[in-house]
Amino acid sequence: MQPLAGVPRRASGSLASTPDLPMTPTGALSDRVTQQWVKLTGRRIALAEHPWLDGPVAGPEGVGLRFFHRLAEERGLVVREKEPSRGLLPDLDLLAGPWFNPRRLDPDVRAFYERTSDFELDAWAEWCGAFRPFGRMLAAIFSRRLQQLNVPLEPLDTALGTTSEVLQLADPVTGRVALTAWIRQLRRTGNVLYAGSYSICTVPGHTGPCVKVVFPLPTGNGIVLLRPSVDETGALTVTSAGRHFGDPGFYFTVHRPPDLVWARYVRAMTESIRVYSAGAGEVRADHTMWFAGLTFMRLHYRLRPRLGAAPREAARNAG
Repeated sequence: MQPLAGVPRRASGSLASTPDLPMTPTGALSDRVTQQWVKLTGRRIALAEHPWLDGPVAGPEGVGLRFFHRLAEERGLVVREKEPSRGLLPDLDLLAGPWFNPRRLDPDVRAFYERTSDFELDAWAEWCGAFRPFGRMLAAIFSRRLQQLNVPLEPLDTALGTTSEVLQLADPVTGRVALTAWIRQLRRTGNVLYAGSYSICTVPGHTGPCVKVVFPLPTGNGIVLLRPSVDETGALTVTSAGRHFGDPGFYFTVHRPPDLVWARYVRAMTESIRVYSAGAGEVRADHTMWFAGLTFMRLHYRLRPRLGAAPREAARNAG
């Protein structure tokens, strides 16, 4: 592991370049230890039998801003990054199930998920008590080197804002979208906050579809499976929690091509994201994470329509 050699140079308000951190023996060792833990404590499965645990996998060099561009090149796909109104999910009606009625959602919440690229993002974090040193340790060992999951540690980390880029990886012949990715970067440090793919899937332990978020990691990934619910205000809450393997929740995986995977269900890691309208087309989100029942971090998001974005109803009708 090679730590950052200081903050990258930048002009005020500009985007710092992503640090280029090569793999080192220490970094390789920390990755191998984590992967061995997943193999020793997780389940050995075949992806053909558990497709809900499939997802993008990174190499030892990590992730960063260009991971999904490299993935598209490897798979012969084209990257759509300029087309208007690219959403994390194509249609929230696809989440309909016995416990979730998408027709009750506030239109602003639906607009954000189905037209995410039309929104700009502000984010800030609250670390809880004794967990802050743990966050610093994860940043030093994994996040900065891999350029993935760089959660803000200080208020100044988000002082210059956060980028929000939605990519669609599509078949060049049919135009079918094979994968949608959302990349968020801290402008001040240049560190990648999150780089993950978004989709809808079903899991054995829950009746009804779930939101699936996959964060690529070396030789595997972290998968968050979230069950949806809607309250009387039209707010959407997605919750990652369960009791057994196959339930919604957090999974670490290690892959061995072409089809073998070790998967570890981390029952102690749970989270909830409540997305609600703040009026005038603006959306807010409160993201709370727990470990063993203890709150360790809260993330807050403000999502505002970009200047020039299509009006909500016009974009909805065009789709």
